Amino acid sequence: MLIPILIFDVALVAWSLHLMQEAFQKQEFSLMLAGTLVSLSAAALMVVYFLMNNYVVYMSQATINSL
Repeated sequence: MLIPILIFDVALVAWSLHLMQEAFQKQEFSLMLAGTLVSLSAAALMVVYFLMNNYVVYMSQATINSL
């Protein structure tokens, strides 16, 4: 499950870099803002994945221990 998320995350980072490069060339603030938001969403995706992964492992262990 981690591999598809990493591929999607790398695609988001590449897209954000493309947007920021276009923003720099065209001197447009809106493209720079869009690139920043896309890169923040890529980081947030990884944070949420690892938090949920740790939570699922914790709950699985708690279920096994309660039996």
